[in-house]
Amino acid sequence: MIDEATVDCSDESEQVTGWYTMIEEHLAVPFDATILGVPATVERVDLNRREQIVAICARGRDRQVIPILDLPLPTPLPDGAEWIAAYRHWLGER
Repeated sequence: MIDEATVDCSDESEQVTGWYTMIEEHLAVPFDATILGVPATVERVDLNRREQIVAICARGRDRQVIPILDLPLPTPLPDGAEWIAAYRHWLGER
């Protein structure tokens, strides 16, 4: 998965973009999650200005952006969650 996400990337910025692309393509959204004890819906993932992969979470009309690595995933895991685990592993190797 690491090779697939970072193929042809020349620097860390491009690698993070590669990870974002793979997570966006494979993570089945929307899905329900509990954030700080409150039910919410993970609507999509995005890449912020600081080059962090983030989850856009909603509860009613309220939205909150949470770094994808801080997102509490539900059980059972949504399809594609293995890409988040691979991204976490990649970050730990650097």
